[in-house]
Amino acid sequence: MKKILSVVTLLALLVPGVIMQTGCKKAAPKKNIGLQLYSLRDDMQTDPVGTVEKVGKIGYAFVETAGYADGKFYGMSPADFKALVEKNGMQFISSHTGRPLPEEGQWDATMAWWDTCIDAHLAAGVKYIVQPFMGKDAFEKLDVLQKYCDYFNAVGEKCKAKGIEFGYHNHDAEFKTIDSTVIYDYMLAHLDPSKVFMEMDLWWVVVGGADPIAYFKKYPGRFPLWHVKDEKEVGASGKMDFKALFENAELAGMKYPIVEQEEYSTTPIESVKLSFEFLNKADYVK
Repeated sequence: MKKILSVVTLLALLVPGVIMQTGCKKAAPKKNIGLQLYSLRDDMQTDPVGTVEKVGKIGYAFVETAGYADGKFYGMSPADFKALVEKNGMQFISSHTGRPLPEEGQWDATMAWWDTCIDAHLAAGVKYIVQPFMGKDAFEKLDVLQKYCDYFNAVGEKCKAKGIEFGYHNHDAEFKTIDSTVIYDYMLAHLDPSKVFMEMDLWWVVVGGADPIAYFKKYPGRFPLWHVKDEKEVGASGKMDFKALFENAELAGMKYPIVEQEEYSTTPIESVKLSFEFLNKADYVK
């Protein structure tokens, strides 16, 4: 009996993950799936500490925030919020924040705001800053859209100088046209790819009547962050072909898939758990 046990023990040492004769199995590795904390926006306002703990227990590997203001994240210093996330087994990778196009005479003040913002994100160890909006005029006038592209290029240059990447997050309106020009296409043509990346919200692209994979093929490598989104829980509507999308992840340049939810079939925390479980079980999500 001792001899049999020693052989099994030796196999376990030589072949990590071997199934032991006792029936024990090595736990499945946690996939690199993140959560945009806007999905839990109300909970993050009332109990950010407890909410981050719950997100970590679900199994998410990293978070993207939507709560930066005045040098803090959800009211916490950059160091404190970073420590909270890491204490719960995750990384603080990305953040949504931004400022509209500066009005005349406000360029220097806006750039000073960005300097403070970038330094706060640097202190938190953030890799990506993403602006998820533009002013209404940018969706109606090409000259204003061009000004936004110039503005984003300038912000991207500032971020790059500090070792942070700057990007833009779409909704569905970017797939409308101005003078027969698709807004999203114009942005991709006029944003400097060395300074500004695109965080593609897959759901909003489809809602806008466009094909994400067509953009991956036309602009390979421009989409390092994805918002993996559905009507409610990821995978529940049957309207999104996530398998085909993830099979084109390398072409897109995707590094970090991020769940974001705006609507739910159950409580928000249970809903983001269902989304995580769907993606974590999917063979095509690496």
